[in-house]
Amino acid sequence: MQEQIYTNYCLLLPDTEQIGTLVIRDGIIADIQPGIVSQGQNGEGNYLLPGLVELHTDNLEKCLSPRPGVRWNLEAAAINHDRDLISSGITTVCDALAIGDVTPKEDSLRLHHYAPMIDVIAEGKAAGRFSTDHWLHLRCELGYEHLYNIIEPYSEHPLLTLISLMDHTPGQRQFVNVDKYKQYYIGKHGVPEAKMDEFISMRLESQRKHAQENRQALVKMTQEKAISLSSHDDATVDHVQQAIAEGVILAEFPTTIDAAKEAHSNNLMVLMGAPNIVLGGSHSGNVSAMELVELDLVDIISSDYVPRSLLQSAFIISQQANKPLYKVIQLITINSAKAINLDNEIGSLEVGKKADFITVHNDGIVPRILEVYKQGKRLA
Repeated sequence: MQEQIYTNYCLLLPDTEQIGTLVIRDGIIADIQPGIVSQGQNGEGNYLLPGLVELHTDNLEKCLSPRPGVRWNLEAAAINHDRDLISSGITTVCDALAIGDVTPKEDSLRLHHYAPMIDVIAEGKAAGRFSTDHWLHLRCELGYEHLYNIIEPYSEHPLLTLISLMDHTPGQRQFVNVDKYKQYYIGKHGVPEAKMDEFISMRLESQRKHAQENRQALVKMTQEKAISLSSHDDATVDHVQQAIAEGVILAEFPTTIDAAKEAHSNNLMVLMGAPNIVLGGSHSGNVSAMELVELDLVDIISSDYVPRSLLQSAFIISQQANKPLYKVIQLITINSAKAINLDNEIGSLEVGKKADFITVHNDGIVPRILEVYKQGKRLA
């Protein structure tokens, strides 16, 4: 057996943190001991914690289209995306790919490039091309006319782990404030300001025609195929109650305290964004993630659109909310793994689990990742 020893690290264990020693054999955690031993890699008191588990990142889209109108080589974009993740300490990811666009662009990634993006993830994983372990999260824009016909053929895809129900129609959910909606779509998606009112009318009509039918069909499909289902941007108690009736297990980015409370009290896992934590608030003007954390209403943190924000958010929460770091780390490791049924293999430092872990130095400014290991092999 190949044995690796890591000693004099501050281990973030499921129920405590302690200076100790981790023993790895053939890519599996074989032993965890308190104290320091005389052999192995000396961590000099730096943190050692589980590899991060990410459920919702659209970073692949950013790598494929780094600027409006620019299309990067797909294989190179996938590799760059993977390196962004592993260097951020993310050892397992659900790549969140949106299906059905909310913009009128003719060359939309979400209308015309979703199939190649899914294929490049599957092919890269099968070929051993990636460092991070990749799975699929399909984000379904309910107002898109052809949504269900696109999603249904992927229902048996071996990497499909999560489906989320999205509705970015202006005047509700994420964009109750229509001015914020205009600012976002003009800035990010390049919708001309002069065409915004026409664009909003189009979005409202698409929702009226297609959203309910698509939602019902997707809920039925996920129940039949036993695919984990999440809601998105719930703003009201009624939104959450609808999600509960549909079998949702995860509430992504609730926009109000009332929605988060309703979800949490009904045993839905509540996911919030790390950028919201790092920036001190929501860019859409919705509820502060830190406020929900302080109320103990958050179960999972996602990096969303900034992979490196995931680890930083945990250290910010620990400091600002005065919560033990080993507990906060659960928001970006074991809780995420539970949501996609991988918690028996990853997500915590426990004997018998895969040796997916990272080492971190914290100087009180920004935590710095020193090393990233996947099944005992150093990858970053």
